Amino acid sequence: MTDVGDNTRPNPEVELETDPTVIFIPVTNRDGEPLTREQAADIRGIDGYALVVARGPRTGMTYLLQAGDTMIGRHPESDIFLNDVTVSRNHSRFTVTDQSLIVEDAGSTNGTYVNESRVDQATLSAGDEVIIGRFHFLVAYGNG
Repeated sequence: MTDVGDNTRPNPEVELETDPTVIFIPVTNRDGEPLTREQAADIRGIDGYALVVARGPRTGMTYLLQAGDTMIGRHPESDIFLNDVTVSRNHSRFTVTDQSLIVEDAGSTNGTYVNESRVDQATLSAGDEVIIGRFHFLVAYGNG
């Protein structure tokens, strides 16, 4: 099991928005290596699916996904606001159900990529990489 506190820095930054849907999770293990699929599938400290910024602006920021739809985009009212010109105003929608996590491109200009392939829609697993503009997300999962 990968612990939220596992990292090589002595005092990791912790950032929270007004509701606890955003946290900081290091994207490397204790040896400084990127998290494996197995490690990403068992993150201690989160419950359910999360998107960890693995590369790009705000590396380590983690967005906890709630059941239902989460809209990502450059529109200020997006559920996850990514203020970058490479992100469309309404870029992608993530849907969490009891059985799965699905990403759907919302007609973005630059596209949504899963594991380096452009997709209109895809079912995601822990360890998958989702690229939205300059943001490279690692799909993570935890059981609390």
